[in-house]
Amino acid sequence: MKPPTAAQRRIIEAADPATGRLSGTEHQLTALVRARLAFRHPRPPHAYFLTPAGHRIRDEDTAPAPAPREPSPATASTGVFAARTGTETAPAGPEGPARAREVRSAWEGLVELRRMTNADGARDRPCAWERTHLVQAAALVLEASGRLPAAPGRDGYRVADTPQPEAVAVRDPAPDGLRACAAALERAGWQTSEHAGARAAGRYLLASPRRT
Repeated sequence: MKPPTAAQRRIIEAADPATGRLSGTEHQLTALVRARLAFRHPRPPHAYFLTPAGHRIRDEDTAPAPAPREPSPATASTGVFAARTGTETAPAGPEGPARAREVRSAWEGLVELRRMTNADGARDRPCAWERTHLVQAAALVLEASGRLPAAPGRDGYRVADTPQPEAVAVRDPAPDGLRACAAALERAGWQTSEHAGARAAGRYLLASPRRT
């Protein structure tokens, strides 16, 4: 496969980090499809998304020098979507219907990515992208389910990396918060187990993408 051109790399680098959705002219996007770096959604509005090969190129090109492990929040200034993990230190950005639409679109894109990249076309089982973006993927599941991330003055879920491979830690101190988070993740094809935190850290979930 020929390496992408500089112009194609710029389009790939600008893809939505959560869903891989692309922006560009029809000619540019069609060329990426021919190069097997993108696919066209079969339903209107027929958006274009990165294939696994496109994601690999994007990850290689955008891999930063050591940086915070958690994704940044979506901001109006960048227009880039990122699921909220509840660990953000920057302002969370707009709430309300606009955010709900962004989350719904990101989730629908992720389900379509599952269909396109899972060998059996399964929509109810996490795909390879989710297993390489664990924190962001789990946070998207929770936000799409209607759970609220932690914020100043508000309890909510927090998703963080763990030393364990393919596992994230989820905390939610709200009444029945862990139970609701576990139910949302399991509906989305994740497996969860509840554990007691060290000292006074409270209970938390270990969550990992189901493979079968």
